[in-house]
Amino acid sequence: MLLTLAQLLERHEQNLVPTAAEQYRSVVEHLSKELGQVEPGEDLHVLLDSFPATAQLYENLHYAHAGLCRSPLDASLDAELLARSVIERAQR
Repeated sequence: MLLTLAQLLERHEQNLVPTAAEQYRSVVEHLSKELGQVEPGEDLHVLLDSFPATAQLYENLHYAHAGLCRSPLDASLDAELLARSVIERAQR
């Protein structure tokens, strides 16, 4: 089921199939539930490497505990610095 949902989310993200908002939300909700039940390990790592949209969802679901654990550190740092710069400009 996890693989099927990951494939479906990827197809929606790449706009390979027309998607209604409710349909997209349903896929994400079901996939989130599946990701919450899966054990960490090599199989999960392979799945996340193969499906970027699922990897991003997984990272978002675990952000409170692991931060941007699957994002390259340079990209994470650049995003944080850019966000800080935008916030500082907005405060001025």
